[in-house]
Amino acid sequence: MRTIDVAEITEAIKEMCIEANHFLTSDMDDAMKKATTTEKAPLGRQILCQLQDNLQIASEDMIPICQDTGMAVVFMEIGQDVHFTGGVLEDAINEGVRRGYVDGYLRKSVVKDPLIRENTKDNTPAIIHYEMVSGNQVKITVAPKGFGSENMSRVFMLKPADGIEGVKNAIMTAVKDAGPNACPPMVVGVGIGGTFEKCALMAKKALTRPVNEHSDIPYVKELEEELLDKINKTGIGPGGLGGTTTALAVNINTYPTHIAGLPVGINICCHVNRHAVRIL
Repeated sequence: MRTIDVAEITEAIKEMCIEANHFLTSDMDDAMKKATTTEKAPLGRQILCQLQDNLQIASEDMIPICQDTGMAVVFMEIGQDVHFTGGVLEDAINEGVRRGYVDGYLRKSVVKDPLIRENTKDNTPAIIHYEMVSGNQVKITVAPKGFGSENMSRVFMLKPADGIEGVKNAIMTAVKDAGPNACPPMVVGVGIGGTFEKCALMAKKALTRPVNEHSDIPYVKELEEELLDKINKTGIGPGGLGGTTTALAVNINTYPTHIAGLPVGINICCHVNRHAVRIL
């Protein structure tokens, strides 16, 4: 049994909130730079170069990549041989988010009640997902999610008879409906299977997979490649102003489901696809 003081969790999450809002992950950075060389439309290239300028200024001057610093989504993969001390884990996670957003001078975008709309003034509470795994380590993924792209996400409860073509149509429908509102070039996270809530969670987590890594399931890998090609042929382009780079990646996760259903969740993220990962 390994003991971890929750103060370590708080400090890590504080730093990760700041990191994710100022710096791209290496895979996203590489994908964005590559896009400036492969984009065929002059205006599209211009937009991508402007986005590169924005990213450089953000990292050099410690200014957030985007004014919408998102709602903090935290994935906790906890080894079953870990014992936490020093307080309640969920309180420690939210304290880390609070310190990250307050001390890091990040925009506070969370309201206490969805209808009354009073701001919590520290960007808490976070959206927290827990998963118990083997071992004695804790893997933390912090993914600040802006709502320009979040609002473009969809869940389709398809019939089994809709099959793979129905899945393709659902994903393309979501992307086309999103258009410029998701701040393309986008990353498209997809969850297929499970239940109503499971497919949405899989789609969210798919966004944290490196954009240069495909599913290890052969047919899913083929589907990711096919859909990326189709999405980039829509002409939506960078900033929604036309071009050949509408998406940088399509990441798909799957899970067993009921004989009577075919749930499909699509969680779209903007061109920064912010997240930070640490293992304690």
